[in-house]
Amino acid sequence: MSDRLHIITGGPGSGKTSLIEALAGHGIPHMPEAGRAIIQAQVKIGGTALPWADRAAFAELMLLWELRSHAEAAEMSGPVLMDRGIPDVIGYLTLCDLPVPDHMHRAARLHRYNRRVFLAPFWPEIFTQDAERKQDLAEAEATCEAMRATMLRLDYDIVELPRAPVADRARFVLDHL
Repeated sequence: MSDRLHIITGGPGSGKTSLIEALAGHGIPHMPEAGRAIIQAQVKIGGTALPWADRAAFAELMLLWELRSHAEAAEMSGPVLMDRGIPDVIGYLTLCDLPVPDHMHRAARLHRYNRRVFLAPFWPEIFTQDAERKQDLAEAEATCEAMRATMLRLDYDIVELPRAPVADRARFVLDHL
C-alpha cells in the first residue's frame, strides 16, 4: 500500500541522504535517489541524459527509476523511505522551465505515496558540491521551493525536517512514521 512509502525531498545538499542512511541504521528500508546514480551511469558510458546536457532525457530516466523504485518498495513490508519520488521529477522539470509531459502527470496520479512528505529545507551551512552535485546555492534553494510547490500542487502535506543534527532528524522522522 502506498501509505507505507514515505518521500524525503528537498534541494540538493540538504541532508536527505545522510538522514536516510541514519534511518537505515534503525532498520527502515529505503530506495536510493535516481539522480546521482543516473549521472554516474551516464558519465561512465558517455551518455547525454545529464542535467547539464539534456535535462528532458535526464528527467525521463529519473521517471523510469522512480517507477521501478515505487513498484519495488510496494512489495516490501512496513514503512519504506524514498529518496525522492515521482513528484520530484515533475518538480525538476518545473524548476528547469521545461514542459511536463502528460505521462508524468499520469504517473504521479497512479503511483501515490504517503500523503505526508518530509521536506529537507534549504540549509546553506551544510550544502556542498561534488562531481554529481554541481548546483550552486541559489539553485539548491530554488530546487527546494520547486519541490515544496510541486508536492503541494499534487495534494501532499509537507512535514518540514528540523535543521538539526542527523540523529535528531532521524528521531523526528521516526516519531512521524
